[in-house]
Amino acid sequence: MTTNVISQLLLNIKYRPHPSSLDGATVRPFPGFDPNADATAINNALEAKGVDEDTIIDILTTRTNCQRQQIAAAYQQAVGKRLKDVIKRNLSKKLETVALDLLKTPAQYDAHQMHSAMKGLGTDEGTLVEILVTRGNKEKNDLIKAYKEEFKKDLAENIKGDTSGAFQKALLMLLESTRDESNEVDHDLADDDARALYEAGEKQKGTDIDTFVKLLSSRNTEHLKTVFERYTKYSPHDVGKALDLELKGDIETLLISLVKCIGNRPAYFAERLQASMKGYGTDDNTLIRIVVSRSEVDLKDIKVEYKAKFGKTLNTAIKDETKGDYEKILLSLCGSNE
Repeated sequence: MTTNVISQLLLNIKYRPHPSSLDGATVRPFPGFDPNADATAINNALEAKGVDEDTIIDILTTRTNCQRQQIAAAYQQAVGKRLKDVIKRNLSKKLETVALDLLKTPAQYDAHQMHSAMKGLGTDEGTLVEILVTRGNKEKNDLIKAYKEEFKKDLAENIKGDTSGAFQKALLMLLESTRDESNEVDHDLADDDARALYEAGEKQKGTDIDTFVKLLSSRNTEHLKTVFERYTKYSPHDVGKALDLELKGDIETLLISLVKCIGNRPAYFAERLQASMKGYGTDDNTLIRIVVSRSEVDLKDIKVEYKAKFGKTLNTAIKDETKGDYEKILLSLCGSNE
C-alpha cells in the first residue's frame, strides 16, 4: 500500500464528518471523489493567467471538509507546497478568507475563531458565546485540543485572562462539556428543575446565576424543553423573558442564547445571520463563520428559519450585502435559493 493511500485512509478516520444527520447539510460528500484530480484542477486554476477563481470556488464548496483535507494532502504531495500558502499568495480579500477557512478542520476553525475573539484590545463576546453554546461535547473537546495545538496555549486559561465575573464562570462551565446528550426526559426532575430556575431568579432578589448555568449546560435538550414548559407553572413569563427581566450584559446574552439554542438552534443561527447583515455595514466574520461552520450540519434548516422569520431567503440577503467572488463562494456553500 502506498504512502499516499495510507495517508488518505488516516485522513478519512481523523476528519470524519459531523456525527449528526446530513439532512440539514448544504454540503455533502462529493460522488466519485478523486483528491488527486481535484488537487491538479486547483493547481491549474491557481497557475492560470489571472487565476481561475470559479474553479477553486466550485471545488472547495462542493467537497466536504474531510474531502478538502485529502485534497490539501494530495496537493502538497504533488506540488511540494501547502495549499493554504499558495492560496494566500494568489487569492485576495474575502475570497481568500473563506477559502482558507474551508481548508481548516472544524476544530481548527473554531480554535482560530476563539483566538481571534480574544486577541488584542477588547473581546468579541458574541463569538465566544456562539461557539460555546452551540457546539456539542465532542466538538468542544476537539476545540480544546486544537487550540493547544494551534496556539500552544490553554483555552480555559485564555478565557480566564480575557473575561471576568459570572460571564467568565459560565463560559468555563460550558467549556467543560458536561451536557447529557441523551433524549431521555425525567418528568419529575423537569418539574424540580423548573422550580429551581424560578427560585433562582424571579422568586428572589437578585439572580443565582450558577443554578441557571449548571442546569442549562448539563441537562439534555429534550429534558430542558420540558423544563421550559413546566416553568410557566411557576411564572407568568417564559424562561427567556424571565432572564431578560432579571439580567443584563454579557451573562444575559449567554443565558438567553442557551435558551434559544435549546428551543430551536437553527432559529438562533438565523437571528445571528440577520444581525450580521442589518444596519450599516456587514459583520463579515459572523456571516462567514456561520455559513462555513454549519454548511455540513444544519445550514439548510437555518435557511428555512431565516425565510420564515425575515420574509426573504438567506441567499437573497447575502446577495444584497456582498458582491463578486465573495458572494459566489458564500452562495455556493448555501446551495439553492430556497
